[in-house]
Amino acid sequence: MRTITINPAAITHNVAQVKKLAPTAKVLAMVKANAYGHGVAAVLPALQQGEQQADGIGVATFMEALEARQLGWNKTIGLIEGAFTADEWQLAIEHDISCVIHHEPQLNWALENTPPISSATRVVWLKYNTGMNRLGFNDQTLIPAAKRLHKAGYQLILTTHFANADDCAHPLNAIQIQRFNDMLQTLRETVNSDVEGSLCNSAGIVNFPEHHHDWVRPGIMLYGSTPVTDKSARDLDLQPAMEFSAQIIALQPVNAGDGIGYGSRWTAMQDTKTALVSIGYGDGYPRVVSADAYVCVIDETNNQSYPCAVIGRVAMDMIVIDVSAVPNSVALNSKVLLWGDAPHVDEVAAHAETISYELLCRLSARPTRNITES
Repeated sequence: MRTITINPAAITHNVAQVKKLAPTAKVLAMVKANAYGHGVAAVLPALQQGEQQADGIGVATFMEALEARQLGWNKTIGLIEGAFTADEWQLAIEHDISCVIHHEPQLNWALENTPPISSATRVVWLKYNTGMNRLGFNDQTLIPAAKRLHKAGYQLILTTHFANADDCAHPLNAIQIQRFNDMLQTLRETVNSDVEGSLCNSAGIVNFPEHHHDWVRPGIMLYGSTPVTDKSARDLDLQPAMEFSAQIIALQPVNAGDGIGYGSRWTAMQDTKTALVSIGYGDGYPRVVSADAYVCVIDETNNQSYPCAVIGRVAMDMIVIDVSAVPNSVALNSKVLLWGDAPHVDEVAAHAETISYELLCRLSARPTRNITES
């Protein structure tokens, strides 16, 4: 059986870690892409548990925002790419969704259709391009846009996005921080003193504590993965919120000199005991992993975990692992941990030369999903 198990208590713990790192900032928790593959329905309650709770959520599309409202989320929802059409802007007003405004058409929709004074859509996240060069107004266009929005009765949150916050020493970070801080000060002096600021994503929260401003926007760290290059999730006291597992479906002895799998990429140097595991790229396990990739076979009779190398090419539905060092008590149907506590999804991502975000977001619908009881 292929199984994805979500632990909401880990997400609640990780929110508390964000609050510990950014104690004076409000938290806009990113739940886009089905909460980074974890499932919005499982994640939203976890963001509201305990003493340290998220103040709002961020989504990428209107359908994601609507899903959150339908699930009962009644706090702030930030539509981080903004409305895509004038009709979508109207729907945002109807459902009390706060939008990013990052270019002229969105600005015009907001000015042509002002929401009621009590509407959450009266709060807009004004996007400033400080160096990421994707979305946002530039130095010449942002201040006029801010003045027009303020005159129309909107409350402004200046926001931008780091390009290299995971690498604390990257020189663009300092440039982006300075540009953002200067613009925020200018807006407070020339538009309204109540303009708020939101600069930091997960990596920024960790690496730039003096620049948290009014709102922080954690994403990957909520799910227990490290957002930075020089600290592990364990270093940051983040707990993985997902366990991805499968089962051994066959045991196969392989003679020295025999190849394994498609392309016979791996050849046994000695007689080897192998196991076939019911998982593959059809489920979301990466097809291309390095020779260092491993999984952990769980011996539930003594609660022991045994690291086992992944050998041969990953197929759509199966992988082969070397279980030569595993006791005979591990047999057919034994649980195999693909990622969770160990290996951590960050390790698997490194073996696949990608990032944990991609692995979590591209999981297929085939594995059975469970939610642990807190």
